[in-house]
Amino acid sequence: MLLRDNPDPIIGQADNFLAALERVSRVAPLSKPVLIIGERGAGKELIAARLHFLSERWQRPFIKFNCAALNEELLESELFGHVAGAYTGATRPRVGRFELAHGGTLFLDELASMSLRLQEKLLRVVEYGEFERVGSSETQKIDVRLLGAANVDLPALARAGKFREDLLDRLSFDVITVPPLREREEDILLLAQKFAEGMAQELGREYFAGFSPTAERQLKAHDWPGNVRELRNVVERAVYRLDSARQVVEQIELDPFASPYRLLPAVRPAAEPPSAAIAAPPVLPAAPSVPGLPLDFSREVETFERRLVQSALDEARFNQKKAAELLGLTYHQFRGLLRKYRLLETGAENLGEAS
Repeated sequence: MLLRDNPDPIIGQADNFLAALERVSRVAPLSKPVLIIGERGAGKELIAARLHFLSERWQRPFIKFNCAALNEELLESELFGHVAGAYTGATRPRVGRFELAHGGTLFLDELASMSLRLQEKLLRVVEYGEFERVGSSETQKIDVRLLGAANVDLPALARAGKFREDLLDRLSFDVITVPPLREREEDILLLAQKFAEGMAQELGREYFAGFSPTAERQLKAHDWPGNVRELRNVVERAVYRLDSARQVVEQIELDPFASPYRLLPAVRPAAEPPSAAIAAPPVLPAAPSVPGLPLDFSREVETFERRLVQSALDEARFNQKKAAELLGLTYHQFRGLLRKYRLLETGAENLGEAS
């Protein structure tokens, strides 16, 4: 579905994604505040746009703002406006985002980055529909539907005293959680095809020839920590590097920084031992045995990775989170390896995942 005045369509057929869209459709007609929770790049802004354009406010302003973009003083001015002379440099009055969104919808992304003081002011707006511009005591009345988004656990922040519980209660009339792309496997190729066709059109090509089976396997095996945004960048980069529309995408470059000349992070020198002590020579591990040459490099790497994964599972007694820690991987990276080597299909998926 392509939303009015919104260039990006919402595409997906995974059951968990369709369930989230169904909740959006049910709550959209109301003027209640809604929280949108999801990882970076998962499409929270598209969900907010859908909530606005499916509401009765769709012809009124839809204002978007990232709360992490400014420091506290500037953020307060951006949201609530200020009068001339409110602070150094404020030579003219300024209308804030709340006033700009009057009658419509205000979407605040990265909501958790807002200070507790501003959260208190935000609570008053949500509760009573009124506020004062910075430097003014005159109360402004507004009619705005507030949508907030975060990529962190807001209830956990509230319990830690880093987010106001009363504000969280007021904002969470309903909470839409956007599933990450790795949990929408059937949507990966669907989205990739759409992004590829869009890039081909941007390049003036009549069509997109498609992905090779190898490229499709790469797309489906990747864990997509950057979600839909990362997928879009990867696919568009692959398409623009093709020499012609007749070529298919044979390989997917997941890391644009990959290079034999890649800069390495600076390593701090280790602290020198006390002058009175004599450092013992380091004990070097035995060099691993190398199979005889010639060999199938890809197969050897796959065998080695499989052994590492299985060894970590055995050591962790098949607790996948602990096994991931033993390998220095995130849980989702480890799950990606299990999927890559089809270890989930052999029963590992049902083995202990408890922390």
